[in-house]
Amino acid sequence: MLDLIIIGAGTAGMTSALYALRSGKSVLILEKENVGGQIAFSPRVENFPSIMQISGSDFSNNLFEQVTELGAEFELEEVLKIEKENNIFKVTTDYNEYTSKAVVIATGAKHRHINVPGEEELIGNGVSYCAVCDGAFYKGEEVALIGDANTALQYSILLSNYCKKVYVLTLFDRFFGEYNLVETLKKKENVEIHHNLNLKQFIGKDKLEGLVFENTQTKEEFRLNVNAVFIAIGQVPDNKAFTNLVDLDKNGYVIADENLETKTPGLFVAGDCRVKKIRQLTTAVSDGATTAINAVSYIDKNF
Repeated sequence: MLDLIIIGAGTAGMTSALYALRSGKSVLILEKENVGGQIAFSPRVENFPSIMQISGSDFSNNLFEQVTELGAEFELEEVLKIEKENNIFKVTTDYNEYTSKAVVIATGAKHRHINVPGEEELIGNGVSYCAVCDGAFYKGEEVALIGDANTALQYSILLSNYCKKVYVLTLFDRFFGEYNLVETLKKKENVEIHHNLNLKQFIGKDKLEGLVFENTQTKEEFRLNVNAVFIAIGQVPDNKAFTNLVDLDKNGYVIADENLETKTPGLFVAGDCRVKKIRQLTTAVSDGATTAINAVSYIDKNF
């Protein structure tokens, strides 16, 4: 039996592993897709304290090497369910069953994709889902922003501060964000707003070269030649497998207390999959440390 099972090998999950391992606990990390989570797709990271610049993949790989060197076990398996019986957790994957004294859910949240031709191939090569992470790399250039709610508005305003021009494109005929954000955006001289546009295609092979839209009212084609587009149409958590032991908010994010413990004692949550306002690399690290310290305390008190 393990001390701690961590579900998810993103920054939050691996930081949790780091702190638990340094406390002398045995740790298994279960990941269904890729090590590093969303940050692994970012070409450059320049907002992490003490690191001037690093690629997202290098950051993730370094963290993975750090925790495996300390003794973390790792399996590429999808967790199907978590059960708790007699104070012990049983984690069932698509291949195995594991038991542990505590569990950390760190499955993250994926940016919602538009799912049109060319999108997946150009992620990290002109297609981004985080203006805070990648916007500064396009200083002085013309960029596009697709979205109509608060995040899209905030990203557009941020981009307008250092980009030559920002094209804001929405599917409907209006914005759905806060009034003050909309008014602030409209006052930006280097922002051009286009409504009623449905994205049909990303143009480019090795890097983004442009976008093709269809006007939802006139059915006319609208082309935009840009080398960068930021997509802000929401995020999607995947926490349905844990609903027997955790509470979710209306958007599917895990609810936890200030110690990041769920309604089930010994079951913690970290990172983008939980209810929180800010989802950044640094806050993922903070969550990971918090869950590990509290999970270690839980284990020491109960076993």
